[in-house]
Parts: sequence; C-alpha cells; structure tokens
Amino acid sequence: MSEQQQPEDILSKRRPAKEHKVHEEESAGEFFKTAVLAVLFALFIRTFFFEPFNIPSGSMLPTLQIGDYLFVSKTSYGYSKYSFPFGFADFQGRMLEEKPKRGDVIVFKFPPDPSIDYIKRLVGMPGDRIQVKQGRLYINGVMVDREPVGMQRVPKPEGGHENIMEYIETLPGGIMHRIYEESDSEALDNTQEFLVPDGHYFLMGDNRDNSQDSRVQNMVGYVSEDKLVGRADILFFSIDETANIFRPWTWPGAIRYSRIGDRIGPVRPDNTQEETPEVKL
Repeated sequence: MSEQQQPEDILSKRRPAKEHKVHEEESAGEFFKTAVLAVLFALFIRTFFFEPFNIPSGSMLPTLQIGDYLFVSKTSYGYSKYSFPFGFADFQGRMLEEKPKRGDVIVFKFPPDPSIDYIKRLVGMPGDRIQVKQGRLYINGVMVDREPVGMQRVPKPEGGHENIMEYIETLPGGIMHRIYEESDSEALDNTQEFLVPDGHYFLMGDNRDNSQDSRVQNMVGYVSEDKLVGRADILFFSIDETANIFRPWTWPGAIRYSRIGDRIGPVRPDNTQEETPEVKL
C-alpha cells in the first residue's frame, strides 16, 4: 500500500499552478495599465501639440498631394473648443492665442459643419479686401504677382491626366508659394470684392480652379478664428494612387519617399527655416 500523502505535500503541488495564475493576472493588469497610459499620452499629444491629418483631395495641389499625411501644430495659434477631441471643451474664443501669418497652410473646421476638417492657405487677414479678377488675386486693390513655371501633367481623381499651368505666387511681404491654374476663366476666376471681417480669415486652395474655399461664401466663406485647428507643418508620410490595400506588394513602390519630412510652410524672406522643398525657385 502506498504511503498516504500529507496535507503539506498536496499544497506544495497545487501552489505552482496558483502562482502561475496570479502571475498571468498581474501581467494582464500591467498590460492594461500600459495600454491605457499609451492611449492617454497619445490623446494628450494630439490635443495639445500635434494632430495627424491626411489629404483626401487635390485642392491644395501642388503643395499637398492626395495621399500625403502631415502633422498639424496645435501650439501655433493657441486653443479653441475645436482643438479638443470629442467636443468635451466648451468655451468661447481662444486660449494662449497666437495670430496666424499670411501664407500659412491651415487646418480649420468647415464652418457649416465643424465635424469636417478643411485645409487651405491663408491669403486674407482681418480688414483685407480680397478679389479675383480674370484669374488674378488682388489684395487691397493690388494684383498679386505670379511667375509662370510651366505646364504640369497632373493625375485626375476620376482617372487619366490633365495639363495644368504652374505658377509661383508672391503674397504681400515677399511670401512665395506654388499654385495651379487650369485657366483664368473658370467659375471662381472672377469674384466680387470681399471685405474680411474682424476675427475672420480668407483662405484659398493652391489648386485655384479646383478648390471650394472662402470664395464660395454660401459654403466656406470667411473662417472665424475660433475654427482654426492648427498650422500644417511637416509631412511624415506620403503614398500615391498606385497602392492597393488588398495588394500589399504594391505598397513599397507607392510610397513617395522624397516627400517624407518635407516642410509645408511657404518661402518667407525673413525666415529661411520655413522654406519648403515644395517651392523650387
């Protein structure tokens, strides 16, 4: 007859399984806490410093292309209730406000529907008179200079390509950036004169004939300062239309490696650090 086991022997055999279960529970708890902290940290960065944004349309060609991914600087203009996710902030005006500069590329809330983000270039400051006549931009009665670069072959969203004229436009103060013009006789190439109200800005797409912007008063119109989300600063990723989500082998060849790290700001004569490779002079 086998020797009878003592209670101590039985407990010693059960202890490792119990300790292993406790260890698994502790590991799961640590993983959960780490995940929560990571989410909170990412939310903190997104809310107060940098928010990622992707380009879904060609309204900012040639500066920004469809498939570009960029960081928007939240600290550039301070914070409004639209700076915070999920709509949990509710206050008027802006905190720690910094005024935007003419020529900045800005992400803002679409005035009729603040759940939608738009991105355009700031051309008109409060009090400015803005008008487009025969395709030329006028600011306070003075025609903005533009220098032709040449015809560019550009992909169309519906497929195929089209030829568009590229110019370098020089805003007041010597601020230079590139624009596209199909012609000088398109739908938004002749407008009324707009007087930008106090606390508002006039923004336009660089792809002048393919942009719904402040020229369309019944849609975008003047953009109030509280709807500014932040300044578009730098590209962190870019992928072209040849990428197919169901064909992973197409992804590496579709990445626009040369655009990664490009700065988005215009060429400013008083700040060469804001020059972007997107403007070739």
